[in-house]
Amino acid sequence: MADPKWQEDTELASTDDSNKYESKRITSTPVDQNEELIDTRQVDLALTRKMILVNAAIDEVGMTPFHWKLFVLNGFGYGADNLLVLCQSVSQSPVTQQFGNPSKHITGISMASQVGLLVGAALWGISADIVGRRLAFNSSFFICAVFVLIAGAMPNYISFAAMVAIYSAANGGNYILDTTNLVEFLPVSHSWLTTFLAVWWAVGYTITGLLAWAFLGNYSCHSDVTICTNRDNMGWRYLHFTCGGLITLLAILRVFVIRMPQTPKWLITQNRDSEAFDLLKNIADCYNRPFSLTLQQLEEPGHVLNSEKSVWSSVRLKKHFSDLFATRRLAYSIFVISLNWFLIGIVSPLYTVYLPYYLASRGADTGSDDSTYITWRNYAINQSCGLIGPIIAGGLVETKYLGRRGTLAVGAAITTALQFGYTQIKTSLQNVAISAAITAGGNIYYSTLYAYTPEVFPSAHRATGYGLCVIINRIGGVIAILIGSYANVNTTAPLFVCASLYAILVLTSLMLPLETRGKRFA
Repeated sequence: MADPKWQEDTELASTDDSNKYESKRITSTPVDQNEELIDTRQVDLALTRKMILVNAAIDEVGMTPFHWKLFVLNGFGYGADNLLVLCQSVSQSPVTQQFGNPSKHITGISMASQVGLLVGAALWGISADIVGRRLAFNSSFFICAVFVLIAGAMPNYISFAAMVAIYSAANGGNYILDTTNLVEFLPVSHSWLTTFLAVWWAVGYTITGLLAWAFLGNYSCHSDVTICTNRDNMGWRYLHFTCGGLITLLAILRVFVIRMPQTPKWLITQNRDSEAFDLLKNIADCYNRPFSLTLQQLEEPGHVLNSEKSVWSSVRLKKHFSDLFATRRLAYSIFVISLNWFLIGIVSPLYTVYLPYYLASRGADTGSDDSTYITWRNYAINQSCGLIGPIIAGGLVETKYLGRRGTLAVGAAITTALQFGYTQIKTSLQNVAISAAITAGGNIYYSTLYAYTPEVFPSAHRATGYGLCVIINRIGGVIAILIGSYANVNTTAPLFVCASLYAILVLTSLMLPLETRGKRFA
């Protein structure tokens, strides 16, 4: 006997004349819409029912060694993405000292990075919904590796900034795909891993911090030197050559050793049911897990809307954007989450990019040794402590009274208090300790937001939605670069701006309408 709720859905779908397959949407398989985060039945009923069946199958198979391999595979990208962001930011000071800055005010390297990341988010994010996750996931890494290596050999400021823009563009959408891929494979019992994935992000920061300590601390001109020659300032070049080599190795591993398949949820959005079914069944068979879904059940709801059209058709391209606002709740959700991304777009570079300047200036203010070596040693300590943030966040997001939204608010509140405190430090120990605590607290917020974002978008448009958020984030980053360029970063003024914006993030986090803890993602 047909599920009454299913009959109700079929009647709802019959009002849509644009889908000739709607009349076939009858199934005897009971499913529970209440377990799903987003109710998209009025957007595409067939896709909604197929997605529920796939979610149930993923949960039935459970967590396997394959999923842990994906955690490591996507973790490579997460770590490398942030490694490269810091690579250019810590190189900014020695490159500027050696070549000078063509602009009196604008820090061209940071601006090049933000523009490149913006372009990359648009290119890789949106294309991943059109042609699939795998192509962008693999190709972007190789492009990064090539131009990071080239950047290390550049002869002047402008050419280096140009290479930074290119490798940042290649890097720009990579972490969008890292979390998107993982979200679309994980059972709901382990969805917290998307937050914990940021531990790889902190690993990337730590590696950059340690390399900066080794190379910039020993092979850079002292800050008091007026003439900085290439022979005395090879640290930033060594840093890029080392990072480029590491990215090359990771790119090879991702393509030839641990291969990334297309996600089952993306395949479903393309009406490639048999491929999605075979993928899930192979995982279940490989690890001897239960699997009761049949291909007939997956095909019964009918065809996904417009799947017979080309992926490049104007109808399908438009839907990647319009369906993000298909319901009032989705529209409000993307507005609030975009606001969060915009605010951290200002906060993150304003604090992270200029952290070496803060450490040096505050070190001098407290009477500590302000040598290049000590500055980069403190920077390495600071970034290493960032590992603590994702670990804390990974536990908090699954607690009953906090969930994702509460963890975001907690991370923002902790960072607000610490940044206000950082403006009042009196000793060199306080300088290192509080700045390290800020990094850890900020990573509670960042790791949660980066995981929460792909969870609240439907799979058919997940990478597009995430890409839009990152584009807005990078616009905020450009604004931050302008603020930092015209403000005196050797004072506490930028820190007060950061702390105030974090205070606002506490409120905007609590305004988010969707709590994803314990829910299946459409």
